[in-house]
Amino acid sequence: MTPHTDDFAWLESLDDAAALDWVAAQNAATRARLDTDPRFADLQASILANLRDTRQIPFFAEHDGWLYNFHQDDAHPRGVYRRTTLDSYRANAQDWQTVIDIDQLAADEDVDWYLDGVSHYTLQPTRVLLSLTPGGSDATVSREYDLNAGAFVAGGFAFPYGKNHIAWRDLDSVFVCPAWDDSQLTRAGYPREVWLLQRGQSWADAQPLLQLDEDAMMVAAWRFLDAANPLAAGTITAFDIIEASDSFYSKTYYLLSGDSLIALPLPPRAEIEAYSHGDLIVKLAEDWHFAGQHYAAGSLLAVACAADSGQLGRIQPLLLPGARQSVEMVEATLDLLAIIVIDNVKSRLDTLRWADGHWQPHANPLPQGGVIEFADQPWHSNLLYYSYSDFLTPAGLYRLDLLAAGQPEVLRQQPAAFDASGYVATQYHASAPDGTAIPYFVVHRAGLAQDGSAPTLLYGYGGFEVPMMPYYMDNFGPQWLEKGGVFAVANIRGGGEFGPAWHQAAQGVNRQVSFDDFIAVAEDLIARGITSPRRLGIEGGSNGGLLVGACLTQHPELFNAVVCEVPLLDMLRYTQLLAGASWVDEYGDPSDPAERAALAAYSPYHHLRGDAAYPLALFTTSSKDDRVHPAHARKMVARLQALGHDALLFETEGGGHGGNTGQAQTAEELARVLVYLYRQLMD
Repeated sequence: MTPHTDDFAWLESLDDAAALDWVAAQNAATRARLDTDPRFADLQASILANLRDTRQIPFFAEHDGWLYNFHQDDAHPRGVYRRTTLDSYRANAQDWQTVIDIDQLAADEDVDWYLDGVSHYTLQPTRVLLSLTPGGSDATVSREYDLNAGAFVAGGFAFPYGKNHIAWRDLDSVFVCPAWDDSQLTRAGYPREVWLLQRGQSWADAQPLLQLDEDAMMVAAWRFLDAANPLAAGTITAFDIIEASDSFYSKTYYLLSGDSLIALPLPPRAEIEAYSHGDLIVKLAEDWHFAGQHYAAGSLLAVACAADSGQLGRIQPLLLPGARQSVEMVEATLDLLAIIVIDNVKSRLDTLRWADGHWQPHANPLPQGGVIEFADQPWHSNLLYYSYSDFLTPAGLYRLDLLAAGQPEVLRQQPAAFDASGYVATQYHASAPDGTAIPYFVVHRAGLAQDGSAPTLLYGYGGFEVPMMPYYMDNFGPQWLEKGGVFAVANIRGGGEFGPAWHQAAQGVNRQVSFDDFIAVAEDLIARGITSPRRLGIEGGSNGGLLVGACLTQHPELFNAVVCEVPLLDMLRYTQLLAGASWVDEYGDPSDPAERAALAAYSPYHHLRGDAAYPLALFTTSSKDDRVHPAHARKMVARLQALGHDALLFETEGGGHGGNTGQAQTAEELARVLVYLYRQLMD
């Protein structure tokens, strides 16, 4: 096969009978080899029991005194949206009131519904927009629902199936970025139009606000409410924003003032994280020169911005991360900013309080060293719900009033999945070919004999400025560590561990840097005697699937197992498949000769050889994945087999890219992966 021919292009069809028959045959073959293993059924049952353990933390969002939670169990595999009070939650009373039963809705309407999201209207949160997906795809339908009445609103807002973006403006109007008709889409398959629709208004009478060119990426629109203004006075400042993305990382923000759109003079590579006390909280992904001042990439800024004119005023630098730091997330409370900072691949919380016309440092009691994640921040309060965990510490859910003295309240503690007392987590560094120190974590039983005999799974991602953090070993603790396995996570370039420069070092034509970093970590694991090629496996999903696919084709001698999940693999056609065109900023454009050459140099699908000794690899995908086309995995397996190699494919009928069709499918898929890893690395 040459870059200009593709013997397996027919597998790109999602409804061709021959393609579907081929997938069915691959699934049957994989089931016959893995699901019949004596360990499979027990693994599946154990994982499912853990997922359904009633002691697992029911995370929630607080609205107007109610705690809302999405819950799945044996009786409700699709799930229920439910609510309780804080007092009941504290008492673990299990006094939950179901407000939406998705299983019942699917049965009533005879549609394979799953819940994709619930958007509460901030000032009247019993009114919500439900996003429902058939089979787990990214595309959804949206309908207005009254939580008190327990019913869809008669004549309420409702929008057809598509990758739409719908957001409340106020109780009687919504921003609509439609994607139910091809004419509304960019080449990447996302919305390119913004409309304002009033309650009771027909679509024909909706107000058009903006239309992008088809070659742009997408648009979104929403309303910021500045909680700093008193509710009782009715003076809440509303800041209506349209985000027009020319590409994945380049965008223009517009302020909607009356009927006018005003382009904000922010740099193209900047993200608006919050709006508070008249300030836009902006994170920079590039250097910015403005009004005679220089602001470095990675900085977090408070930019005063008039809600009527969009005019920028005072700019206060809030945080300039160091070389091994990055800003991960920002939450605006009533009086403060809460900022999660990644510091050497561990979390810390910085808080700033508004006083005397600017943001000032404010102490908080949160721990450092693991993973801090925001769980919820209720409107018009200084409350913060957050979780904390690390590789060996189960997640805890905490409630903290950021202005009150005292320690956080422990609301829930996830049960320990295994006895972690005999295990250690260590951070090492590998040296990349260019000399850069690449951090990675290794988790294993204390006293590990470093003789190369330990079955080791190395996980990576390395893209889209997404960091890999030291999360608790929930299922892999009992199912991998306790069986003598080692787990490793690589913090390679392309990710978001150390800010924009760390990401951009492996972006576009520099993609090979990410693969080289991962290979360096694998070689370092072997050099330290932690494992050996016979006992080393790698795993990654989505962009991580591209990562492990490239490592499979470039260095097959280093691994004996490859788990490649919902991957990109055909990098010369990825822009032609589903949402692929939206990622040109990340990977490069195959239509550009120079960038095509860089893509062709590593595209895993095009670098398979008949004379190579590949380990048996497991590829997984979903027929409902409308983000990364299942043809990537299909064609990779078909070509491997045509070249005389053994390879496994499993394609689910539901779940989409995120695998969100329920706990039973999750347990089945993880059990299958574990059986494969046992066979390849432990047996």
